[in-house]
Amino acid sequence: MADRVYNILPVDDPHAVDHAGMMFPEVKAAMRALQEVDRLPVPPDLRRWTPESDMLDWLGGFFGFQEDNVRNQREHLVLLLANGMMHLFPSPSMPLDTLETSVVKMIRKKVTGNYVKWCKFIGCKNNLIKLVERRGGPSEREPQWHDLMYTCLFLLIWGEAANLRFMPECLCFIYDNMLQELNKAIDGFTDNVELQGEIPTYAGPNGFLNNIIVPIYEVVKAEADSNNGGAAPHSSWRNYDDMNEYFWSSRCFEQLRWPFSLNPKMNEDIPYNQRVNYESCSYLIKPLRERGYLNRGTKDQDHKVGKTGFVEQRSFWYIFRSFDRIWVAHILVLQASVVTLWHNGGPPWIELQKPDPLARFLSIFITWSLLRVLQGLLDIGSQYSLVSKETVFTGIRMILKPLVAAVWAILFIIYYRRMWWQRNIDQYWSGYANDRLHEYLYIAAAFIVPEVLALVLFILPWLRNFVENSNWRIFHALTWWFQTRQFVGRGLREGVMDNLKYALFWLSVLASKCAFSYWLQIRPLIAPTKQILRTKNITYKWHEFFPNGSRAAIVVLWAPVLLIYFMDVQIWYSIWSSGVGAFVGLLQHLGEIRNVHQLRLRFKIFPSAFEFNLMPPKQLQHTTLWENAKDLVERFRLRYGWSAIHEKVEWGQREGVQFAHVWNLIVNTFRDEDLISDRELELLEIPSGAWRLSVFLWPSALLANQILQVLTNEVQYFKGDDTKLWGIISKHEYRRCAVTECYESIKHILLRRLLKVDSQEHKIIESVFKEIDASIAHDRFTTSFVLQKILIVHDRVVKLIAVLMTKPTGGNIRKVVDALQNLYEDVVEDFIRDSSVKEIIRGQHLSTATNKDTELFMNAVTLPSDDDAPFFKHLSRIHTTLSTREPFLNVPKGLEARRRISFFSNSLFMTMPRAPQVDRMLAFSVLTPYYTEEVIFSSKQLKEENEDGITILFYLQRIFPEDWLNFLERMKKKGLLELNLWDTDDAIELRLWASYRGQTLARTVRGMMYYERALQVQAFLDTATDTEMQGIKELLDAGSSPNRRGSFRSEHAYEERENRKNKQLQNLAAAGMKFTYVVTCQIYGNQKKTNDYKAADILRLMKTYHTGLRIAYVDEIKEEKGNKYYSVLVKYDKVLKREVEIYRIQLPGPLKLGEGKPENQNHALIFTRGDGVQTIDMNQEMYFEEAMKMRNLLEEFNRFRGIRKPTILGVREHVFTGSVSSLAWFMSAQETVFVTLNQRVYANPLKIRMHYGHPDVFDRLWFLGRGGISKASRSINISEDIFAGFNCTLRGGTVTHHEYIQAGKGRDVGLNQIAMFEAKVASGNGEQMLSRDVYRLGHHLDFFRMFSFYYTTVGFFVNNLIIVLTVFVFLWGRVYLALSGIEKSLTTGSNALSNAALTATLNQQLVVQLGLLTALPMLVEYALEHGFTTALWNMITMQLQLASLFFTFEMGTRSHYFGRTLLHGGAKYRATGRTFVVKHEKFAEIYRLYSRSHFTKGIELLMLLFCYLAYGVVSSSATYMLVMISSWFLAFTWIMAPFIFNPSGFDWLKTVEDFDEFLQWIWFKGDIFVKPEQSWEIWWEGEQTHLKTTGLWGKLLDIVLDLRLFLFQYGIVYHLQITGNSTSVFVYLLSWSYMLAAILLHLVISNASDRYAANKHGRYRLIQTVTIAVVAAIVIVLATRTNFTFLDILASFLAFLPTGWGILQICLVLRRPFLENSKVWGTITAVARLYDLGMGMIIMAPVAFLSWLPGFQAMQTRILYNEAFSRGLQISRLFVGKKNTHID
Repeated sequence: MADRVYNILPVDDPHAVDHAGMMFPEVKAAMRALQEVDRLPVPPDLRRWTPESDMLDWLGGFFGFQEDNVRNQREHLVLLLANGMMHLFPSPSMPLDTLETSVVKMIRKKVTGNYVKWCKFIGCKNNLIKLVERRGGPSEREPQWHDLMYTCLFLLIWGEAANLRFMPECLCFIYDNMLQELNKAIDGFTDNVELQGEIPTYAGPNGFLNNIIVPIYEVVKAEADSNNGGAAPHSSWRNYDDMNEYFWSSRCFEQLRWPFSLNPKMNEDIPYNQRVNYESCSYLIKPLRERGYLNRGTKDQDHKVGKTGFVEQRSFWYIFRSFDRIWVAHILVLQASVVTLWHNGGPPWIELQKPDPLARFLSIFITWSLLRVLQGLLDIGSQYSLVSKETVFTGIRMILKPLVAAVWAILFIIYYRRMWWQRNIDQYWSGYANDRLHEYLYIAAAFIVPEVLALVLFILPWLRNFVENSNWRIFHALTWWFQTRQFVGRGLREGVMDNLKYALFWLSVLASKCAFSYWLQIRPLIAPTKQILRTKNITYKWHEFFPNGSRAAIVVLWAPVLLIYFMDVQIWYSIWSSGVGAFVGLLQHLGEIRNVHQLRLRFKIFPSAFEFNLMPPKQLQHTTLWENAKDLVERFRLRYGWSAIHEKVEWGQREGVQFAHVWNLIVNTFRDEDLISDRELELLEIPSGAWRLSVFLWPSALLANQILQVLTNEVQYFKGDDTKLWGIISKHEYRRCAVTECYESIKHILLRRLLKVDSQEHKIIESVFKEIDASIAHDRFTTSFVLQKILIVHDRVVKLIAVLMTKPTGGNIRKVVDALQNLYEDVVEDFIRDSSVKEIIRGQHLSTATNKDTELFMNAVTLPSDDDAPFFKHLSRIHTTLSTREPFLNVPKGLEARRRISFFSNSLFMTMPRAPQVDRMLAFSVLTPYYTEEVIFSSKQLKEENEDGITILFYLQRIFPEDWLNFLERMKKKGLLELNLWDTDDAIELRLWASYRGQTLARTVRGMMYYERALQVQAFLDTATDTEMQGIKELLDAGSSPNRRGSFRSEHAYEERENRKNKQLQNLAAAGMKFTYVVTCQIYGNQKKTNDYKAADILRLMKTYHTGLRIAYVDEIKEEKGNKYYSVLVKYDKVLKREVEIYRIQLPGPLKLGEGKPENQNHALIFTRGDGVQTIDMNQEMYFEEAMKMRNLLEEFNRFRGIRKPTILGVREHVFTGSVSSLAWFMSAQETVFVTLNQRVYANPLKIRMHYGHPDVFDRLWFLGRGGISKASRSINISEDIFAGFNCTLRGGTVTHHEYIQAGKGRDVGLNQIAMFEAKVASGNGEQMLSRDVYRLGHHLDFFRMFSFYYTTVGFFVNNLIIVLTVFVFLWGRVYLALSGIEKSLTTGSNALSNAALTATLNQQLVVQLGLLTALPMLVEYALEHGFTTALWNMITMQLQLASLFFTFEMGTRSHYFGRTLLHGGAKYRATGRTFVVKHEKFAEIYRLYSRSHFTKGIELLMLLFCYLAYGVVSSSATYMLVMISSWFLAFTWIMAPFIFNPSGFDWLKTVEDFDEFLQWIWFKGDIFVKPEQSWEIWWEGEQTHLKTTGLWGKLLDIVLDLRLFLFQYGIVYHLQITGNSTSVFVYLLSWSYMLAAILLHLVISNASDRYAANKHGRYRLIQTVTIAVVAAIVIVLATRTNFTFLDILASFLAFLPTGWGILQICLVLRRPFLENSKVWGTITAVARLYDLGMGMIIMAPVAFLSWLPGFQAMQTRILYNEAFSRGLQISRLFVGKKNTHID
């Protein structure tokens, strides 16, 4: 055991007492408590039992846990206990070496909290109840001992549960049963013989894994295998949630035997009835399989294992079903508005005072009840499979709900008719009629009783929480009707104040929406609608089957407006949230320090603000109301410059020294990251107090020009006394410090460093300084010295310093002497006014002139040593302060360094919890999932040229020019020149520099390891003595410049060296106990086996960050009996100089059963430590200065936010990829708004923020027993991160958002990457809409919070889809009216369809949607943080760079993938690569990616626009543009945006090459091993995969949507000249002959090509000629014998091409099982190829034309890379292939 490798603490080694971490008394107390096993009988597994064994060893032997699981959880628990003890406020009576009972109880309650809640829910007595029985007994240690045992058991179960950790209530069931066995063992048996009878049957090596975990895992795996890679319908297999929710009922105790038993013969080959005889419960039955799919749909209901709790059915109806309250509210308000406006159109508060409008208004109750019928029918249609013998009452409720709703509807209809019948008979509202009205109102009052009750419970949220969480059966009975009682979703109400805030927000939003809709949407349409209804004589231009055209016109008029009506809440939400977000940001003091000028003004307050916020209080204090009030006052004083900030910070003060130390570490980190140069480092550093100066040494950048400014403008011409002069100098803190520092520094240089102490010259200069000091002390400086000469003295001093900075040697001493003599002469002769003083000094001078050959100062000078770097560094600082004339407003020069300094500085004045000491802070871990992304760029990758001859390194050099120069400067100090970088240590410095600017694992790891460095610094500052703070070098020399301490020397430094070494080790150990970083590299084991270069790079990272970085991976060991899988944790051992294995825990089988990332996170979660865990993705990083605030952030877990403490802490992000290109800037701006303003509003006031995959910090122990930090079921949880937020909210957690700390994040930078990312997010939201989590949140949240949830998650994507549908509905409606002739009939002599009625509303809404949803939040957030002028300029620049095209194109991506996923499924993970996009994308690649999502829709829009242009009634071109401008813009964007944002998208040569490659791709035949990038056929097959797996309703809806394309043919053929204006139906039927002729023509040509093109080419040409001749002859005959014209040919293309496309799409839907194996399938494929070829040529035409135009390519490059141009990027070199020859 002594040789075992340890992770953080060597808790397995009893002899490792000399380890610094083991010396903490809290660690000793935890170890001692765990070793209290005297009362336990010896476990059966004696191999583990030693005198040093503890509780975990005993449990491991008793239950059969794995040895490494025991070791892992031992360290885990010891750290939890020790950190918990450290976090307590120590009291004099509390012994530190004894474990505190409250700490043990707190940890046990956290890890078993879900178990206790579960037991209460299902009505069973939890087996922790013995703790209650024992508390207060004779022994106070008794409860603590049991708490420890129960905690150990839970952690051991959790640590070995593997995939079952996604099933928290399943773990509760396992824990409950094992608790019973444990209680029997530890309470009833002390005799080992008797114990043998109570040993679990599954005990033994790996007994728990093989007998408890594996049986359930095998079922879960079988279910996962049966989902056909996520393509099978969700309703046909059980996911993790289904398997877990089985345990939400007490039936799990009744049906499942313990321990679990899975008969090895129970497989799919055994008939079901025989299997039932063996096992009465179907839970552990594996699904039957038939041809790779579940056969559940073909078996009887009794013969299948159904879903549990919820059935995810793929249907658009889930939009209504999950959020029925929103849609009901919309529909009822719409109906109320229409019936109120129908007669007089007045204000509702006037109209509803009239009896007729009021009676009509009451019809909303009929609609309301009918909508409830619809909801009940949807519940039956989607959830019927949940009904079984065990859930009879669920089935009864499903049936009763629509029946009861139908009864209500019938009652309302009957009484509504009676009311109007009586009123119509009496001709007025008589008493009888009013009686009928009152009867109706009584029924309505009874109907809305549940809503009134809900309102009361909303006002009293605590009452609602009590009812939902109560186990009283009366409450169960009362709530049974409304919803199934479930374990989650109970008690979700917030506090009264939170309710009030988000209720007021939504009342404002809804009031705005309702007012706008009432007056500007609905009211303008009432009059035209009435006029259309009165229109009778309509002349049709086609054969009309339904001649009532007025109704069709009304549908066309209202449909787009109604669609806008249902989505415009999103617009109003965007407007209000922007304002509220800005207001909340102002309250949080965001953006107060925006630039260098504001930074200079506040920098003098920084030491005080730093001390207050980032350093722990001097005295430990409990958080009380009084302390909070004092903190608030202090923050106010700091923030607004009251009293405390005017106290001068002197160098001797501790707060100044601490701030200087941290500030220097920050700027030196900037230098290490190459964000600043050496010169900028010198200007930004705060030097040490090496010369014991009396003022605080501010950075030189702040003191620049202060001396010359005061001398030139004030002192030189000053007339007044000393008090006034000093007042002028002291008016500015920096000026006072600069003057004092320079004077004292010059005095120090002359008297202590330059002149010999025993020389007469030293006495002379000393007397001069004494005179100056005396004159200052007695307020006679202005009278004793000639101030007009001070600039001459200043010039002499500067020249002296300049000479000294050249590091003169003995041979150059003459220059120093001359400078001293000149200074002496000017001071004595000109500067000193008092002649007596002059005589005294001259006398001293003459007394030294004993030797006439010796000049003054010649023998008195001692030159400083060349290697005295601190001296020359300070000398340079003085020279800068004295000689600088202009302020350094551009220091630092780099934008990133300036941004980070500004944000850090601003955050010091924001409200955050006070920082505890490191040993008292909450511990935390960081977890990063990694798969195959780049670790460190290889030399090959950096050198590899793209098709334009550009390398990644060359690109980075141009994107980050300042960083590159700083890097070369840093390398030069190491003796490395640019030419030698490739040849030194595998070019690692160069590779790291590039990797730190990409989205690589190296960048992420470096950023996260700043936490460790920050904690080490903070641990030093917490414990450092004043002596240490003043000069002893701390443990982090690597973080500061080599000579940062100057010439400081503590007289006790060497005597205390040993003590300091021990203290440093303790600080390192303390930091190690508080922070752990685990990178879960899932396939690292395979990468090592295959010698993948990424494995070597990961090892390099471990070696660099060996103290805190751990790598977790899954190791697959192949054996004859089957492969074994292990979770492995490794680290780099600095002593052994190799990678060492820490833990190896066997898994029940393959890791990946669901989505990869959450499975990867889950397996490594057991290796994390602490109270919190921060989830960091591969595209994120942390900054050192932000890491200093982590302990403040963790304190948020102890603060109440409303009625709850937070369980997820949201963290602000900065998108660091915004400078790469205009696209990256657009994406960065959009993402910045989401991670700042949007999430700020989500958290406060809406209380609906979720987890979005950002650097959020989880309450680790809270999530530990509640399913983990994500969900992993295949497809449905493809957006795995947000489900952690759903799970958190449903289980009663709270998510907050904090903006005083930020992390970096990268985003995709190319259009294709961005499109794939948006596709993934949109598809994920499509799956979310079907999920049980969204449904439950939609029904369990209160009304207003439900609005927040909908419009901040899936509702955004629904509304994007509605916007696109609105455009199509509007255009199709107008085309229908134009082709049918209705439009002409209605507009002749009438304004019923005047454009003002529809287009004024529609287009304004579309413009608002396209503009406000993207522009307004960006403008507001930019204005808040950067100022309104900057924000406005950025918005103008964005528009000039065509940002509107980008956001509109994105909208098309989101709507397509969201709609297709919701309808057909097919959601999948899309790897974007996260690489730099500098290459030109081929036309074929662009077509493959956007063909179905954008191009086909764009072409359809163009055809509709041309059709309406040709056949519509347009009064003027201006009117047409007003009507159609939005549609034209949308069509243009969807077709041209991919080429506008494609590098070299309009290069003529590339366009020609692209088209040739596109043709090759189109005609290349497919094969088995051919990729989609090579052949159209393979790609086309892949595009139809969603149709292969979609359900019946999806296919039917797809066919219905495809039928719209037939309208072109039906409408246009009647407008052909050949028809002679006939409207007979036979005209349309005859038109199909054209389609038959086209098909016949295609068959002839294609068959001839197949048979004769290769071997008998002449015959093939003859057939072609004959065919052409026949077609030409037919055209000639038609032209001469009929009214056929040339325009008919063009119109025919517009008519028949859409029909062919529609037929093709319907054939694809019917492919299986009807057409795929038929003879026509080949023809269908050939026609599809021709259509794609035609669409490709249509899209290529404008691209080719623009490529041909001169100068267009340069303009496109300018648009695409404008941001980079502004930073000095020479993009033109990228596209002509020029390279820096020094790099190759």
